[in-house]
Order: sequence, then C-alpha cells, then structure tokens
Amino acid sequence: MSRMGRQTFIYDNPPVIAAHRSVAGRKEGEGPLADWFDAILEDDLLGQKSWELAESEMVRRTARDTLDAAGLSAGSVDALLGGDLNNQIIATSFAAKKLGMPFIGLYGACSTFVEALALGAALISAGNLDSALCCASSHFCTAERQFRFPLELGTQRPPQASWTATACGCALLRSGGEGIRITSGTLGRVIDLNISDANHMGAAMAPAVFDTLAAHMEDTRRTADDYDLIVTGDLGWIGRDLLMELCHGAGLTMPEDKLVDCGASLYYREQDAHAGGSGCGCVASVSCAWIMKRIENGELNRVLLSGSGAMLSPTSSQQGQTIPGIAYAVALERG
Repeated sequence: MSRMGRQTFIYDNPPVIAAHRSVAGRKEGEGPLADWFDAILEDDLLGQKSWELAESEMVRRTARDTLDAAGLSAGSVDALLGGDLNNQIIATSFAAKKLGMPFIGLYGACSTFVEALALGAALISAGNLDSALCCASSHFCTAERQFRFPLELGTQRPPQASWTATACGCALLRSGGEGIRITSGTLGRVIDLNISDANHMGAAMAPAVFDTLAAHMEDTRRTADDYDLIVTGDLGWIGRDLLMELCHGAGLTMPEDKLVDCGASLYYREQDAHAGGSGCGCVASVSCAWIMKRIENGELNRVLLSGSGAMLSPTSSQQGQTIPGIAYAVALERG
C-alpha cells in the first residue's frame, strides 16, 4: 500500500469484493431500486421486541447471508468492520457478539460503510488481514428516537428533513480471487460550515463530500471523466444540488449525469421522503445492490464511491452546536 498526495492511499495489492448482500425495509422496497435488493423486509421489527434489537438482527442476517454467498463461516473471516447510528453502535456490536467474529467498531455516522471499505482494504492490502466483512445499517425508527422525536409523538417533519433508511449492506473483502477491486481510498477531513439545523443533513454533509472529492481528484490527478459514475452517500435531492453548486463554484468539473446520490435514488418523490434518504444503511444497501451489481454485469467499470456523515449527537444539538461533516471515498473497479 502506498500513499498518493495528502489524503489518498493506493492499494498496491487491491482486495476484491468476493460477496455482497443488501437488505431494505418496506418503504425502501417500494422505491425505484426495489428489484436490486437481495431481500426486502416484510416486518421492520423482525420479530424482535424493540427497534434497536430489530436493527441488530438485520445486521446479523445480512452478514450471515453474505458469508453464505461466499461459502464461508464466521470463524473463517478475520474481522468484522462496521457500525450504525445508535449510541455505542449497539446494533452492530450486538450482532458481532452473536456472530463471534473479531470486531472493529466504527462510527462515521452515515459515512460508516465507505469508512469500513477504506479501512478494510488498507488492512488487507498491507497484509494484516486476509479477509474482512464490512457492513453498516440504519433503521428509521431507531434514528428518529435517538436524534429527533419518538414516533409516538407524530411530530411534523420539515421539508428539508431526510428519511433515515431502514436498510443494511454488507461486503466481504478478500486478498485474492475474482471480484470488484478496491484500488484506492481517500480519507476525509471534518468540515463545518456552521449548519445547525439537525434536520438539514444534506446541507451539513455536502461541504465535506466536496472537500473529499476535490482531495481525491488532486491526489490521484484524475477527473470525473476517469469514472463512469461518482456516487455519493446520502445527500438527498437538496444536498446533491448543493454539492453541484460547490463543484461549479470551485471550478471542479462535475457533469450532471456522472453524479449519482444514493439518498436521491432510493425513493420516488411521491413517497414523501422529503429531501431523500439518509442513514448508514442508505449508502451501504444501495452500493451493495444497485452499484456493485452494475459493475459485475459490465455496465460500469470504474466508480468513485463517497460516503458522508453528519457528526452530531443529541447532546451537541441540544447545546446549540453546529454540525460537522465527514466523507470518505473509495474507487471500485471491475476485475
């Protein structure tokens, strides 16, 4: 593994994505990407007694399905990397307990899945691991209870609010074999442009995505023309428009047809998702379904995937703090 520029790593021994699986909730299963998901939940509680336990079960099932697709057991994989939006990342850590795997818990808010891919690829490329299971999840009901209001209150959502996806995505990285290669990863900086509206996730995260994309292009000496798609995590319709404005204002060429946002792709406008999708499971599920499957079938050859996260907490919001953003990026290439 070698470093290029200030923030980007080139994986000289690029790991491959040997298997991947995606799970979506009922609302997501009614959206435009329904046919791409591997499973759609009929019951968002998954037979559990709380939303938090349901999200943990969703993670466990998705991880298990990914391992089954690769023909592996949990004991044969070196580490599980992942996280969620809950305090102490309880959905993923409780799932890791049941799976019995070595666990690296991550919290990058909605950027967690791409953060896991970047770190997992680095550990494999450097020879520290032979395999890594990367996952991230979110659940509308757990996120609303933690960051906004309990659903029982029936609180009205403002137009700029995004809809936290009930979804999970999981990808198995291995040191060799056939599959999509992860060839580079770009670390992000924490960017804060003084957005304080806890509902306005797109505005809070767009500056961080721009900063990471600009750093990746500068470090690698690439442009948007070098990629079939540039996929962002969960800016939604509003955040995507803001990102385009930032790119144009800074002179960073970004063709409209090259920039695709997972949150703006997950729902139909008439589904009343307001600003679009968000949550760790948004970019994770859409990437493991719609993006990776299109690479595998030859429709796409090289994709730059960037996940973004709003680094707020209930405490910081109650104390009137602004919302810093973070974004990571990885380059996915057809093997």
